[in-house]
Amino acid sequence: MNFILFISGPEIMVIMLIIVMVFGADKIPEIARGLGKGMRQVKDATNDIKKEIKESSEKQGIDLDVTKDIKKEISEVKDNIDDFTGPIKRNM
Repeated sequence: MNFILFISGPEIMVIMLIIVMVFGADKIPEIARGLGKGMRQVKDATNDIKKEIKESSEKQGIDLDVTKDIKKEISEVKDNIDDFTGPIKRNM
């Protein structure tokens, strides 16, 4: 968490103290529950959208696995670079 937010432990403690002062200690569990429910709803909605897109693409015969194409293009570029630099390479 510290790495993601780029804040240290004391800064987190100050933020927590301000939250307790503003909302009060009795409201914090209620707020946390509400945030948890909201995050769960967003996650469920995202999963539903992904499921719908997948089902629709399968119905239409569309392949959503773009990683195959990307890996193929990367290997082609790598082969081209190897062909180009082959005579230039030296063994060390």
